[in-house]
Amino acid sequence: MEHRLFYCDQYAIPLPDGHKFPMAKYRMLRDLLVSDSCFRFEAAPFADPEIIELAHDPAYVRDFLKGALTEAAIRRIGFPWSQALVQRTLASVGGTLSATCDAFDSGWGGSLAGGTHHAFRAEGSGFCVFNDIAVAIQWLRAKGRVQRAAVIDLDVHQGDGTAQIFEGDPNVFTLSVHAKSNFPFRKQRSKIDVEFEDGTRDPEYLNALEAVLPRVFAFQPQIIFYQSVVDPLTSDTLGRLALTQAGLQDRDRFVIAATQSYGVPIVITLGGGYSRPIELTAEAHANTFRTASEIFS
Repeated sequence: MEHRLFYCDQYAIPLPDGHKFPMAKYRMLRDLLVSDSCFRFEAAPFADPEIIELAHDPAYVRDFLKGALTEAAIRRIGFPWSQALVQRTLASVGGTLSATCDAFDSGWGGSLAGGTHHAFRAEGSGFCVFNDIAVAIQWLRAKGRVQRAAVIDLDVHQGDGTAQIFEGDPNVFTLSVHAKSNFPFRKQRSKIDVEFEDGTRDPEYLNALEAVLPRVFAFQPQIIFYQSVVDPLTSDTLGRLALTQAGLQDRDRFVIAATQSYGVPIVITLGGGYSRPIELTAEAHANTFRTASEIFS
């Protein structure tokens, strides 16, 4: 059975020459998965700003949408403001919201974007404008769909925005597994933070994940958001860890199979990946969705 995935790569952000963000990976990823012939693809809808305001300061949302953020705020985000950035940002959040609905219907939902976990309540950071995971959790709770949610964030960069938004919230469990010395250099407090030294390889990483994951399920979440990411790869220019493609696949299989066995819906968001060549990033992202499709088919 084909599973639906949401994309927003039709909105390409105009970036200056030499910018380090790998915008091309999104279309490359979709092209790879199209060739697999086991997914169907739907353009992500724009998220309603009122839904975004469930997790973000309304003044910040309004100022971003109309291009009124300060130069300092734009620099912190890391992208020049443009109407294309507004469209892509709204679609990225909308894709995660749509994937969340799919997760309740079929066990899992997937967005070929999202995972913008560095966005705080009233400011963006690190290529993240709005925190789609936080928005989706607050939206579900506002609708009365869930009371308890968990985030499994395996980006090498701590999910600082998500951690801060939910720091005082006893009904949202945040797990961040990341590189100790990497961005952000001022860490926030997740419910659990697991930090690795530079150069950490597959065995140590997977053993640590296996040890900590039961604590997520002990929380008894009604939905899990999986920040899948592929920047732990040894080929990643911003990662500092040393995982192999096979190690990442083992990681994905372990997390996704565990959620299925516990009967918890899972939403998979893309997050970061900065390998050179860029094809390594796209292939690793594709393997995450292939693994989910295999486990849930």
